[in-house]
Amino acid sequence: MGQKTLNQIVEEQPFSDYADWWNMGHAFLGFMSEAIVSQWSQLDHNGDLGLVNSHVSEYLNVVYGREARVSLVENFVDKTFSQPMQSGEFDALSYAFYRSAFELIKNHIEEYDNSLERERRLFTKRVGKVFFGQVHSHLNLKLPADLNDDHDFLKLKECIQQVGTFLKAEGYLRDHFNFLFTLDVEHANRKIVQAESEFLGDLKRNGIAYAMYEMGYPVILPSAVYLYHTIGEAQHHSSRTIEELFGLIGYDAQETDDFDPTGFPSDLVVELWEIEPLQE
Repeated sequence: MGQKTLNQIVEEQPFSDYADWWNMGHAFLGFMSEAIVSQWSQLDHNGDLGLVNSHVSEYLNVVYGREARVSLVENFVDKTFSQPMQSGEFDALSYAFYRSAFELIKNHIEEYDNSLERERRLFTKRVGKVFFGQVHSHLNLKLPADLNDDHDFLKLKECIQQVGTFLKAEGYLRDHFNFLFTLDVEHANRKIVQAESEFLGDLKRNGIAYAMYEMGYPVILPSAVYLYHTIGEAQHHSSRTIEELFGLIGYDAQETDDFDPTGFPSDLVVELWEIEPLQE
């Protein structure tokens, strides 16, 4: 990881089906601006927006063959969306802020408590926490207190679906959202078979259960792939959002560590999730 340039990976894996942009919703953009910018601004040794602007311009030129419109970064920071922001623009903004953050962490890793990989993941988690807090309030989600019975499980599924409906309506997902608890997959040289009706029992009995997250045309798939192959970590916006949802009811839930956004068709990006009780 981290050995290729943006130009190299774009040439190897262009996303031509993302060339036609779509409009992004103002609620999503406002929440994401608050989440990304607040956590980026808190990083040690942070500078001004000059480098972010440079990354945005490079990304839009290399990936989409377009020029960045005037004040795109500043409009995102200020939450000024009088002119509709489009999918490719948010893709570029996400890439730029995360690349800047990941590079800042690497350049000053001696000042952090954890490994570079862990600190970068913690940054994505902090953004997800802030973003989900706003979505939680906006949607007035009624989270269960725990997962003790079928009623709790039903409330969990309803809340996850509300979040997915929001993400799709706001343009983060162009196509579809599915978070499934019925699985029949091969992973890490083993077969995982789980019926939805077995989820709670497996969670209580074995201390672990599984889910499958399916995304149709997530807006940041291009930049996630490009960050993964140039920096070594991706943004995981919606995954960290759902991860925070599970965390608030006492569970550690996340995609498997070996997840690689490369190799999935744009209309069906799939993550295998492991769900466990949080350790006290």
